[in-house]
Amino acid sequence: MFYSIARIIVRFLLFIINGKTKIYNHHKLPAGTFILAGPHRTWWDPLFFAVAGAPLKFSFMAKIELFKNPILRWILVHANAFAIDRQNPGPSAIKTPVKNLKSEDLGLIIFPTGSRHSSELKAGTMMIAKLSGRPVVPVVYQGPVKFSQLFKRNNVSIMFGDPIYVERREKLDNENINAFTQKLQTSFDKLDYDLDPSFKYVDPKPKVTKE
Repeated sequence: MFYSIARIIVRFLLFIINGKTKIYNHHKLPAGTFILAGPHRTWWDPLFFAVAGAPLKFSFMAKIELFKNPILRWILVHANAFAIDRQNPGPSAIKTPVKNLKSEDLGLIIFPTGSRHSSELKAGTMMIAKLSGRPVVPVVYQGPVKFSQLFKRNNVSIMFGDPIYVERREKLDNENINAFTQKLQTSFDKLDYDLDPSFKYVDPKPKVTKE
């Protein structure tokens, strides 16, 4: 109940702030539960994905630090979020989303790079898809990456791609993982190109590495 009400409120707020979101290829979303996987470009792209992916409800990963605040923890838990320790991800990072996906009424929003400041796709998405038996739907967000730019309105586009299926018999070896991540990255690139051939994502706050 909380999630359904929260999504209505979020949809209304996004419309007030940004205007109507352009959503493309909604018809490609499969029946049942599925995994929405996209590049992580801003902290609010999960909100747009959750609204665009309706009517399915979604769970999502959130860094464990966010759960330290009791009020925020209550909101996150009731919004189907589950905590992940990015430094030491345990078995729950895989078991929890797999269990949710098998519930038949809860999808998963996941960012294969793990953070907004990385471009390297990780193997977790393929593992969750294999163990759950659910398809991965590539999705991209094109729009403001700074909050102030959201108020320019009507400048956010969401596009879904063709579902990617992982067979249960597939081994999680380097060859299959590399093939899957390449297919996923190719899907992201194609969706971005289809939306805007000149699109190029620029991280507004790139991660600083120590030499």
